[in-house]
Amino acid sequence: MKDKKQLQLAIGKRVKMLREERGIPQQDLAAKCNIEKSNLSRLEAGGTNPTLYTLKKIADNLGVSLSDIVNLEDKS
Repeated sequence: MKDKKQLQLAIGKRVKMLREERGIPQQDLAAKCNIEKSNLSRLEAGGTNPTLYTLKKIADNLGVSLSDIVNLEDKS
């Protein structure tokens, strides 16, 4: 990753892809994670720098490991 913004975009894209693969609406995932839908939307758009704790809550509610979200090697 070259910079913070690129990392945020890549993480957001990965979260969105995993969520959509599971057919979970954004509102439902946000509720399960106890975060506002608008915050999840910003995260998926790369507009925020999520904490590790937030990413762990998202991973748990998607049924994936935290490393599945943050390991961006060879992911598109």
